[in-house]
Amino acid sequence: MNKKHTTGLLLFTLLLTFIGVVVIGGDGMVERASATAVASVDAGVESETTTEESSEVAESEQHMIQDVLQNPRRVKPLPPEKLDSETLWLARVIYSETKRPEEMELVAWVVRNRVETGYRGKSSYQSAVLDPYQFSAFNPGGRKRAHYSSLTHDSKARGFASAVSIAYSVRHADSNYRPFSINTRHFYSEQSMVGVRHPAWANGGRKVTPQRPFDVEERRFRFFENVS
Repeated sequence: MNKKHTTGLLLFTLLLTFIGVVVIGGDGMVERASATAVASVDAGVESETTTEESSEVAESEQHMIQDVLQNPRRVKPLPPEKLDSETLWLARVIYSETKRPEEMELVAWVVRNRVETGYRGKSSYQSAVLDPYQFSAFNPGGRKRAHYSSLTHDSKARGFASAVSIAYSVRHADSNYRPFSINTRHFYSEQSMVGVRHPAWANGGRKVTPQRPFDVEERRFRFFENVS
């Protein structure tokens, strides 16, 4: 076999080998690309499903909150898994102030306003509730403090389960449900002010009326904004 023929054969062999590699490599690439595409589609479907489920949960949650705020006298017990320490402290303080559901909601908004505005440097519900001489049942050394501080989700105290549901709903409600301005951070009950017409701090604030209809007697609760 002459040199020219040998060289031609070698080149032809190399060409076939190269073509095979390309074809094999091309098939492999197509296969990998197809697998990647399928994986991407599967991931997309899973992501879409997860988003839809989250949306449904969020929607269900908002419906529950809406029901509580629209019908505070007929609230269902809060599922235990939804309860956290902050909700419990809010429930304790509103229950200490009143046993009437609509009044509890209004008091809860006052406390939320304090937390969201960092009133007196307090940015949590526990610290706002335990802020000295702000909520009478929790005054240092007060005889009621131990009782209300010990209330838990499974407490048998009449009406406390409603307080927990109301507290959770107010904490997580859209701000559009706020019944008065975010600067409404004070209230007092005339009927509990024995021998006093009103507290001194009320002179520096403006009395407000809840924007949504509430069946609350003024002698029981008066709300004030812009009290420093």
